[in-house]
Amino acid sequence: MRIRALTLRIIRQFFRDKRTMALLIAAPLLVLSLMYLVFNGDSYTPKIGVIGIPDSLAKQAEGLDADVLAFGSPELAEKALEAQDIDAYVLWDGSAPAIRLEGSDPARNRAVLSVASAWLGLSGMPAGMGVPGGIGATADTNAHLNDVADTSSKAHSEADKGTSAQAVPVEPAIEYLHGGPAMTTFDSLGPVLIGVFAFFFVFLIAGVSFLKERTSGTLERLLATPLRRWEIVAGYISGFGLFTGIQAVLIALYSVHVLGLMMDGSIWYVLLVTLLLSATALSLGTFLSAFANTEFQMIQFIPLVIVPQIFFSGLFDLESMSPWLRWLSHLMPLTYGADALRGVMLRGEGWSGIAGDVLVLAGLSLLFMGANVLALRKHRKI
Repeated sequence: MRIRALTLRIIRQFFRDKRTMALLIAAPLLVLSLMYLVFNGDSYTPKIGVIGIPDSLAKQAEGLDADVLAFGSPELAEKALEAQDIDAYVLWDGSAPAIRLEGSDPARNRAVLSVASAWLGLSGMPAGMGVPGGIGATADTNAHLNDVADTSSKAHSEADKGTSAQAVPVEPAIEYLHGGPAMTTFDSLGPVLIGVFAFFFVFLIAGVSFLKERTSGTLERLLATPLRRWEIVAGYISGFGLFTGIQAVLIALYSVHVLGLMMDGSIWYVLLVTLLLSATALSLGTFLSAFANTEFQMIQFIPLVIVPQIFFSGLFDLESMSPWLRWLSHLMPLTYGADALRGVMLRGEGWSGIAGDVLVLAGLSLLFMGANVLALRKHRKI
């Protein structure tokens, strides 16, 4: 009987807590639906630019599982590559190809090289009729081009002796705008993970801490003083922000200097973006805590606020999602933070490259702080 009484009490408690009941049912369905939409999206189709390819290869390109775009010059293709409008371009100088990859995403690099391998491997390209060059080759690439040139000379010598040249597949010279062949998946996803962990822990700690201030009566006593609402919010944000800022800086520095994540840009820009992302999480967490009565209810916001942002942060390729689903990423603060971190760490972008993301994060922080001021009216008018 005692067990039955305790069981009934728990059941009645759950039925009285409508929010918990709703989340118990809706949250798993929401997360599963997002996973279905993300993982069942279309496979990524690489975008490849071409310059000066022969007509025979141009016809074969029509059947490739890729979007092939023709450019009139290497300069135009390079600008498109820098703007991330294409994933790579193929330059044909003579009869030997050179492939230049954007390089910041290993998965896209593999997709491009897979398509290029099938495409170029289908054609019998006589070796020794020209070597590509002049598209920003590195020292290793130049060495490779010299090897190709030596092979070409030998092939010509044999042809001059009366030996007919055999159709031999030519290994293309491969160059990278960013990253390189040694770039790992962790290097690519690391900037996103920095943003995810900074945002998640700051959101949770700030929300629970501010909730504790309210449930303990401290906030009510402050509301009874001459302090204005915006002063209370600014004070709490500044106090919590000091420690959440330290946490964000530690995450960024540890990832770069201890774990050895790729860093092509300035560490100061990484710290700036990480701090702004933490400020956004701090102001959002304190705002949502106004609608929770217990720590358990604050934690219930995680599947509704944090999990969707992780899906749209860049851990999964947004290009493979449906357009209407991609549009939701513009509503997620973590999307802007992760994009800026990837730009700085993987592509070496400066202020001009991340200014838009930084301004959005700053605007969202101010927006949530303003919402905090309005939310205090729920507790007491002053």
